[in-house]
Amino acid sequence: MNGLPVEDVGERLNAMLARIPYAQFLGVRAELAGDEMTLIMPYAERLIGNINLPALHGGVVGAFMEMTALAQLSISVGLARQARPIDVTVEYLRSGRPVTTFARAEIKRIGRRVANVHVEAWQEARGKPVAGLHGHFHLKPVEPPAS
Repeated sequence: MNGLPVEDVGERLNAMLARIPYAQFLGVRAELAGDEMTLIMPYAERLIGNINLPALHGGVVGAFMEMTALAQLSISVGLARQARPIDVTVEYLRSGRPVTTFARAEIKRIGRRVANVHVEAWQEARGKPVAGLHGHFHLKPVEPPAS
């Protein structure tokens, strides 16, 4: 991941999540396994949007996936500041049950200023996603030092 030791990647990831108050509210944490990063959102009653089903609030799921995309960009690309969303499309595929939710992002393309990212969120089986996200994010890469 960007040629950094796993410890440095983990530190950058934790620092990035600590700067997002909503990530703290959701209780989001990250796991690194080799070159794959998974964000985990433990279930909490405050995340329920439909108490009759019960089902996770759609905004919670969408925000969780957007954080996953931002986290993946943060550890994959040397950025001067956090990426900014340009446009995001969320596809809700099934109701998010009141259990722990996982998400993983895949960077489809990184240009000089824009990245295209796809995220999938699932609960008990990765092959049965509850939602997907496609987004474009504005990047401000770290400037190489002037010589």
